[in-house]
Amino acid sequence: MPEIKIGGYYPGVVGKITQLHAIYYHEHWRFDVSFETQVGQELSIFVSEFDGERDGLWVATVNDKFAGAVAIDGQHAMTGGARLRWFIVDPEFQDAGLGNRLISRAIQFCRDRNYSKIFLWTFEGLDAARRLYERQNFRLRETHEVDQWGQRITEQKFELIF
Repeated sequence: MPEIKIGGYYPGVVGKITQLHAIYYHEHWRFDVSFETQVGQELSIFVSEFDGERDGLWVATVNDKFAGAVAIDGQHAMTGGARLRWFIVDPEFQDAGLGNRLISRAIQFCRDRNYSKIFLWTFEGLDAARRLYERQNFRLRETHEVDQWGQRITEQKFELIF
C-alpha cells in the first residue's frame, strides 16, 4: 500500500513544482519556455512572500516521492478572492484521488479563513481537472482566447463562491 502524505513547503519543492508543470505542459500542450519561466518566477515570489495566515501550499508525496501540489494565494482574498494556483498531479499518480485531496485541502483552508471566493485560471481542454473543479462547485465565469506560451488557448476563469 503506498504511503500518501500531504504536507507543506520543503527545500527543493519550488523546483519540483516548476519542473512538473514545464514537462507536463510541454509534452501535452507544446507550451514553450515562457510557461516554465512564468511558473518558476511567480511561484518563487509567492514562496518568498508566503504568509501562513493568508496563504497555503500543499505538496503531495507518495512513498516520499513528489506527486503533486496546489497553492492558495490569499494576498487579495478579501477584495478579489483567494487564488488557487499551481495545481498539478504527476501523471504517474493521477486517478489515485490526490487531486481531490489537494483541492479539498485548499478549499477547507479558505473556509477556515472566511474567504468568500476562490478563483482559478486554467484553459480549455483540461477536462479531468475541470470535472474535479465542478464537483467541488467551482463554476465557469469567463472565457477568452489568447496567444500565450507559444500557443493559442482559450483561457477559463472558474470561481467558487461560499
